[in-house]
Amino acid sequence: MTELERSEKHELARNSLPDDLKPIFDDLVADYKFIATKHHGAPYVSYIVLADLVREGWRRSGTG
Repeated sequence: MTELERSEKHELARNSLPDDLKPIFDDLVADYKFIATKHHGAPYVSYIVLADLVREGWRRSGTG
């Protein structure tokens, strides 16, 4: 599955956010997938949890 091919759960979680939060969600998903793959060998993601984190104020810190 490519970035442009999103699962139904991904789409549902992403579409639950206002348009201004969708790019933040996309950034968090990409970062999470990368780190999950690094540590676990697979990009397991709970999109609804990530959407809730964004809704609660998660933002990339700019450090890293």
